[in-house]
Amino acid sequence: MNTFDYIAIEGVIGAGKTSLAEMLSKKHRARLVLEEFEENPFLPKFYEDRERYAFQTQLAFLSSRFNQQQRLLAKDLFDNLIVSDYIFDKDRIFARLNLSDDELALYDKIYQIMSGIAARPDLMVFIQCSVERLLENIKKRGRTYEQQISPDYLNELNESYNHFFKHYNKSPVLIIRANDIDFVNNKSHFDFIEHHIFNEPIKQERVYIKP
Repeated sequence: MNTFDYIAIEGVIGAGKTSLAEMLSKKHRARLVLEEFEENPFLPKFYEDRERYAFQTQLAFLSSRFNQQQRLLAKDLFDNLIVSDYIFDKDRIFARLNLSDDELALYDKIYQIMSGIAARPDLMVFIQCSVERLLENIKKRGRTYEQQISPDYLNELNESYNHFFKHYNKSPVLIIRANDIDFVNNKSHFDFIEHHIFNEPIKQERVYIKP
């Protein structure tokens, strides 16, 4: 049986990372750490005008994620399992995608200071989805400002996430190919994922699974 202190779950908008984090934390009575995206006042504006509000949105996320990481590290929380629906390092995926060269240079100066202090997961779970599946999930959950997200932007994010996790080496990566998986409504699918995380030896840097 695998023993972890900190599991992080990642994926593009609509992949189901928060749902999976909530389900795993409930099953294992773990501390749940969720990204505080609803507290970012610039996010709805960003989806209306990506170019105009990208820098403000990115800095607000960077600050929020760093403060959360500091709280996570400042307390003795690692006696019990922590499950999170994001990692701090993913912040730069969005920065590279959305910021101009000058903005990215300034952002990177701040990011480099903060990234060395952020918590590192023992296991990284990456939920991989097609754009069609992401759009379907986004429509189902019905957040008004997310309905403006374009397929082109999701495709850009998908490519950026795939590239990021292809080269990610800070912890083992379990990659769930989720186009045909419904772990929210299909218990056998969730059980399959949960079993692989906690009971299957992870001997490689990257492990791909699908029921």
